[in-house]
Amino acid sequence: MIHYKNVILVGTSHIAIESIKEVESSILENKPDLVAIELDPIRFQALLSKKRRIKISDIQKMGFKGFIFNLIGGFIEKQLGKVVKVKPGADMLKAIQTSKKINAKILLIDQDIRITLKRLSKEITWKEKFTFMKEIFKAPFSKQKIKIDLTKVPSQNLIKQLVKKLREYYPSVYKVLIEERNEVLAKNIIRLMKTDKKILAVLGAGHIEGVLKIIKDQQD
Repeated sequence: MIHYKNVILVGTSHIAIESIKEVESSILENKPDLVAIELDPIRFQALLSKKRRIKISDIQKMGFKGFIFNLIGGFIEKQLGKVVKVKPGADMLKAIQTSKKINAKILLIDQDIRITLKRLSKEITWKEKFTFMKEIFKAPFSKQKIKIDLTKVPSQNLIKQLVKKLREYYPSVYKVLIEERNEVLAKNIIRLMKTDKKILAVLGAGHIEGVLKIIKDQQD
């Protein structure tokens, strides 16, 4: 949890039990006026309904490659969630539920998922696709393994390692999923900070450092 002026940034892991507890305690203890969540309207509705189906129009808007990437990412996250017995997005759901308890206003600050996936579909290179497939096949035989406790939010050092590897091997993926979204998230948080209300922002841990840097650069 990081405090900066009238905003509190809480970094989470979407399938970590520790994240759910930290999100709840952070909101209850700080009693913010506004809770900003790393969701867009589509993912927000999907999280609440749990039954939303992908439409043909959605595939057209996000691009076929983006749609496939979303399916793969969702499947992997779901399987990891089963390991720790936590449903993906439980941290964000807890933020929504806890915000309602204290009557804090909930604001969605992420970019439309269809725009993100369409950008990814456009930017990802064949080299990155090949590297991704190669990593999947060689993973079971690799001797270099990073130990991660899925029940906890990764440390900042570990996050830096993972982000560095992502940027090195998948520069287009890093650009679209991390860098561009950091700009969107930071811009929306800065807009909220101008209200002078107490804000608590719940973001994926991988966004915290980048978002905070952008906020500070534009505030100082």
